Amino acid sequence: MMLYTALVDDAGLFPPTSLHMDEALARNRRDLERGNPVLTHRFLCPASRIDRLRAKDYRPRRIGLIVDTPELPPFDDLPVDIVEMPLPDGETVEALAQRLRLPDGVRLFAEVPPRRIGMDVPDGAGLKVRCGGLTADAFPAAEQLGMFIRSCVERDVPFKATAGLHHAVRHFDPSLGVDRHGFLNLLLAVCEAAEGRDPAPVLRSTDVGHLVRLAHAVSEETAKRARRLLVSYGSCNTSTPAEDLQALGLIEEYS
Repeated sequence: MMLYTALVDDAGLFPPTSLHMDEALARNRRDLERGNPVLTHRFLCPASRIDRLRAKDYRPRRIGLIVDTPELPPFDDLPVDIVEMPLPDGETVEALAQRLRLPDGVRLFAEVPPRRIGMDVPDGAGLKVRCGGLTADAFPAAEQLGMFIRSCVERDVPFKATAGLHHAVRHFDPSLGVDRHGFLNLLLAVCEAAEGRDPAPVLRSTDVGHLVRLAHAVSEETAKRARRLLVSYGSCNTSTPAEDLQALGLIEEYS
C-alpha cells in the first residue's frame, strides 16, 4: 500500500473537469472526511484564483499553488506546502528558488518539458513534468518520458506529474487519437528506473496482467525510494484513481 499512499493531488479546478470553486472545495471536504488513503488531500489552486479561495469559509488541509500569474501572490495566511511554476527560459531551478525565496516548509517544483534532463536541482526543490493535455501533441512519447524519469532517478531529483493521467493503465483515447499514459505505468516506471532498468517498456505497456504482477513484486525498499522521487500527481477526478487500483486488486476498498 505504501506505493499508492498519498499519491493523488486534487486538481478539480483544472480541465477537463474544471469545477466551480465551491464545487471543488465541497468535493475536497468530502474526500477528507472519507479519508481515502490514495489522496494527498492537497488542493491545487491557480495563483490567479487564490483570492477566491481565500474568501471561502472552508480551507483545505493543504494547498498546492500553481503559479499562472506574473508575480507570486502572498499566501502566508494559507496552508500552502507546494508551489509549482514553469521554469522560465534561461533560468536555472536554483536561480528560480533564490528569486522566490519560499518560506520554510514550502517546496518549489519547476515545470520543465520532459526533454529537459540532467538538470541540477537544489535541496528542497523538484521538477514537474506534464504527461498530457487537451491535444495529442501534449502527450510525450514513452521514450521521452522514460528518459526524464531515468534522469530524475539517477540524480535523485524528486518530481511531480500532471495532466493526462486519467486511469491506472495506458490506453488509447479515440477523441484525441493518442495513447494516454497510465498513472500505474508511471509509478512502476519509477520503480524500474530505481532498480536500474529502462522505464520506457513499462510506460508503453497496456498488458494489465503484466503490470499488476510487476506491482505486486515491488519491494518495500524500492517502493519507498520510488515514492520519495515521485511525490504525487494531479488528477481532476479524485475517485477514479482508487477505483482503478481496487479493480486491479492492488488496494483494498476503503469505507
